[in-house]
Amino acid sequence: MQLPEEQAREKIDQLLTEAGWTLQDRDAFDRNAALGVAVREFSLPAGFTDYLLFIEGKAAGVIEAKKAGITLSAVAEQSAKYMTTLPEHLARWDDLLVYDYESTGEETFFRNLHDPKPRSRRLFAFHRPETLHEWLCQPNTLRERLRNMPPLDGRGLRDCQIEAIEGLEESLAEDRPRALIQLATGAGKTFTACSFSYRLIKHAGAKRILFLVDRNNLGDQTLKEFQNFQPVGAANRFTDTYIVQHLHGHHIDPDAKVVITTIQRLYSMLRGRELDEEAEEISAFEQWKGDEGEQLPVAYNPDIPIETFDFIVTDECHRSIYGLWRQVLEYFDAHLIGLTATPSKHTLGFFNQNLVAEYPYERSVADGVNVGYEVYRIRTRVTEQGGKVESEGADFQIPVRDRRTRQLRYETLDADLEYTGRELDRSVVNPNQIRTVLKTYRERVFTELFPDRTGDWLPKTLIFAKDDNHAEEIVHAVREVFGEGNDFAKKITYRNGAESPKALIKAFRVDPFPRVAVTVDMVATGTDIKPVEVLIFMRDVKSEGYYEQMKGRGVRTIPEADLRAVTPDAKTKTRFILIDAVGVSETKKNASQPLERKHAVSFDKLLEQIAMGRRDEDALSSLAGRLAALDRKLSDDDRARVAETTGGQTPRDLANTLLDAIDPDRQQAAITERVGPAPTPEQEQQVVDGLMDEACRPFDKPEVRQRLKDIKQKSEIVIDELTPDETTSAGFDEKKARETITSFKQFIEDNHDELTALQILYNQPLGRQHLTYAAIRELVNAMTERPPHLAVANVWQAYKRLEAAKVRGAPVDEQLTEVVSLVRFALGQTDTLEPFSAAVERRFNLWLGREKKAGRDYGPEQIEWLRAIAAYLTANAEITPRDFMEAPALADKGGILRARKVLGEGLNEMLDELQEALVA
Repeated sequence: MQLPEEQAREKIDQLLTEAGWTLQDRDAFDRNAALGVAVREFSLPAGFTDYLLFIEGKAAGVIEAKKAGITLSAVAEQSAKYMTTLPEHLARWDDLLVYDYESTGEETFFRNLHDPKPRSRRLFAFHRPETLHEWLCQPNTLRERLRNMPPLDGRGLRDCQIEAIEGLEESLAEDRPRALIQLATGAGKTFTACSFSYRLIKHAGAKRILFLVDRNNLGDQTLKEFQNFQPVGAANRFTDTYIVQHLHGHHIDPDAKVVITTIQRLYSMLRGRELDEEAEEISAFEQWKGDEGEQLPVAYNPDIPIETFDFIVTDECHRSIYGLWRQVLEYFDAHLIGLTATPSKHTLGFFNQNLVAEYPYERSVADGVNVGYEVYRIRTRVTEQGGKVESEGADFQIPVRDRRTRQLRYETLDADLEYTGRELDRSVVNPNQIRTVLKTYRERVFTELFPDRTGDWLPKTLIFAKDDNHAEEIVHAVREVFGEGNDFAKKITYRNGAESPKALIKAFRVDPFPRVAVTVDMVATGTDIKPVEVLIFMRDVKSEGYYEQMKGRGVRTIPEADLRAVTPDAKTKTRFILIDAVGVSETKKNASQPLERKHAVSFDKLLEQIAMGRRDEDALSSLAGRLAALDRKLSDDDRARVAETTGGQTPRDLANTLLDAIDPDRQQAAITERVGPAPTPEQEQQVVDGLMDEACRPFDKPEVRQRLKDIKQKSEIVIDELTPDETTSAGFDEKKARETITSFKQFIEDNHDELTALQILYNQPLGRQHLTYAAIRELVNAMTERPPHLAVANVWQAYKRLEAAKVRGAPVDEQLTEVVSLVRFALGQTDTLEPFSAAVERRFNLWLGREKKAGRDYGPEQIEWLRAIAAYLTANAEITPRDFMEAPALADKGGILRARKVLGEGLNEMLDELQEALVA
């Protein structure tokens, strides 16, 4: 029997061989036998090293081998003594050895002594000798180059993108292996990635960067971003200088500087398996959930060595760090860079709490990068309470649809069928409920949601369905309710038939039709569709991160011209509407999935593995759980069909027998009964193995396995065409508006002693509030930059939602003085919230009246000048003679000289008087 140390060396030998090293014993030493030679038990002044590594005939490093289970941090000190003293006659690359490995065969650490601050890092396997040779020939290492990056030229970048790039480069300079960038949806995560990728390649000499996505259409989107990216100061676009490969096969272009692929394709490549392209159209994370069991681990693949990439960028990384996919990230010797809009505590944990940039959604709205949203809640009787189909006699039949084939048949209902709201669109679909929600939307969209529209163009609407069958029902209902043809509403899922999902997404983004898209997961995350103004949730979501991502489909800003190109009667996208038809905005959300979640083998494969002899507790427990879940869905007829093949056992009986076989108490009782009170370990194991074999015996029969597979596939959904539905309530969710107003009032209370504008507005009465533009700008900046990141337009909209009778008009975009109206209304100084321009106009007319009463009449040109001054005060709150020369609206009229000639030498006193009359 091999000793643990021998097992470790055997594993290390295998890893070295796979990585391209030639192995030699000391007595067969030939340092020039290959580019990379690993010599066992080589004598050095400090003692025998387990492996001495030669590259191109010269000593370059050591491997210290230890048995599995030994912690390697202390072993590094042992390796260090071999690094410092070398025989004078030994051919070497440097005075000291450069590469230091410690390994148990299961765990390997590596240190490069040429790095600025050499630090051991964990590896999946060993580097290839070609790679180490290449590093030896370089004047400095990657980690040294990362410490000497040139300053960033911020032209063309948002502040949040500059912060992200500089924060990342600072983290890389400190050799922190993982970094997380949080940028709100719409803030330009991919553009930021293009920017730092260019710098890492050009200035840090990165060999290759991997960009991981979890769906193919997101890969297409990323490729397009790189193709359009023009680095600052560069003559050519990124792809004119560097090769960017979007993987569709199993070959990585050796000349590619950026490789874009789905995480599922890379996993299949590492496993040496082909991948159906359709598997890349589904979100890897959403496809892999909810099952138990264990996925086969990734093994070393010589065709894709661990040093293939220097950096891995994982987009929407909150989905790629779990179980199966985590193996892919940890396979490579690369810095990990996570991009996400919605980090969870698990995401932060995976990235070692190293959040290098934080730009949340609230801040992005305040900055005008994204738009805010309002929740419009639709409740119907069936959604809330469920329904009941009465049998009405023995001959009554109801339609039943097969989920897999969508074949429709009719089944006699011999008892009333009751279902809850939770079962709706899972086991029962009620077309009337779908139509009721859609009719409510149709009736309210141009009266309550978008009252300023002509009614000719339904705002671009994205509907989230529970599954593909639900999406199919919704698409047909949309066309029926709106009285439109097939081009009006489209289903965009991975099961689109002949229509390409990619083409449908593009049409929904840039063409007037379709107006409505129905999806399950395909457009739920990452996909950029800026014209969307309405999201309708007809499915609940339990994950907080996933819910935020889904909401992110509506937050994008869009230029007015681009919006009108697809929605001709739209003006400016200032917010989107989230229509909640299922309570998604009210249910409690969970954090993301736990990190060590295991992916399952399928039900069919698990049955086959049991038949072939798999007997571990996880497998039996998993199969028992699935059989019990299957039993709950079956009719009595189906249970009887199973019992026919098993000798009378239903799926529940089979499940209980499996659980009994792995129950410790039952195992102990069986051991005592069969062997006695003092069994040997071998006897105990024999009894336990016998219990498991007995429980698994029914699955030895192929007819049992086939019957269970057939019945599991035959999952049907009942169609309730009879139960009517009605809207019980529909209206905007006022909770969010109340929270916004409360936050705004608290902001005023907390800052009225600090901010100059608030000091004036808070402490001085109307008519004596002498404001400056600088003070107003300071106030608006503080609102947007400090939590809770309040935007003037959002606070205004909240007041409109709660006190509609007191709110007139809407604030002018990007006019800072609108905040004055907000604060005055919040403090109760005015009874009406109206645009600042309306208040200035009213005060101006009153001032003109007083002037006329005092005997001062003004001619047409004087009135024109006075109105121009009033307009300038509206936007700036103050005015000086110098502004007449600098402000185009005043300078173009002749500036200060013409103004003095028209309005007289008392212009300066008039300006002070107008400022007090119109603004103070």
